[in-house]
Amino acid sequence: MKKLFISADIEGTCGIASWKETEKNNPDYARFAKRMTMEVAAACLGALEGGMEQVIVRDAHDSAMNIDSALLPKEAQLIRGWGRDPLCMMSGLDGSFHGAVLTGYHDAAGTGSNPLSHTMTTSLVWLTLNGELLSEGVISAYTAAYYKVPVLAVSGDAGICARMKALIPGCAAVALNKGDGNRVTSVHPETALEMIREAVKQTCLADREQFMLDMPEKFALEVRYMRHDKAYSAGFYPGVQRLDSHTLRYESFDWYEVLRMMHFCL
Repeated sequence: MKKLFISADIEGTCGIASWKETEKNNPDYARFAKRMTMEVAAACLGALEGGMEQVIVRDAHDSAMNIDSALLPKEAQLIRGWGRDPLCMMSGLDGSFHGAVLTGYHDAAGTGSNPLSHTMTTSLVWLTLNGELLSEGVISAYTAAYYKVPVLAVSGDAGICARMKALIPGCAAVALNKGDGNRVTSVHPETALEMIREAVKQTCLADREQFMLDMPEKFALEVRYMRHDKAYSAGFYPGVQRLDSHTLRYESFDWYEVLRMMHFCL
């Protein structure tokens, strides 16, 4: 059975521009949770049209309880809630999948391409991997590559789309939003659904080898925290080096160990 894995976030969803629109108890949230769901549904439909027989969707925003499964195709299964494992936003992935797609993703902490740019938590100034700013999209791509699963497509802001294209040139990058300062310019929501559906369809039909990502031989992670006490506490994780009061460094030849460090330290 040909399966596609979808990891879905919300901060890159079409039109989103405020943290309030991402929070369950805010009246603006319901509209964007619905939009997040419809973008995932579009990706699912594209996958089915592209020859996938089953789609596993990982709700990967905040509570991980945002997507309405009743609005997804019946061939889709939804993973809700957090298992508290190091795979995090890619939890549920293994080597049996034909490919992975990322929807609603956003650019990294330390960038200005989205008013909601962050990496894993809002408590970091920045996070780098081998000297490059590290986004959740790149983390997910390396996690997929760890299991020999290619990332076929990503949707979200223009920043994460450019970052993913630089990492995986063959990846279909569907830019829905462009951030400038604290404002966002976006395509129409219906246009977003059409773009996502077509991008996923075409990449599912393509030769998956063109989307494969080569893993670096060594991973050097540096993280700068906003609060020095958080850096102090995380600095006790085995193998972590303290660079200064706010900055830590961790090195490994094993990507899973990097995921494990982030799981306990971010």
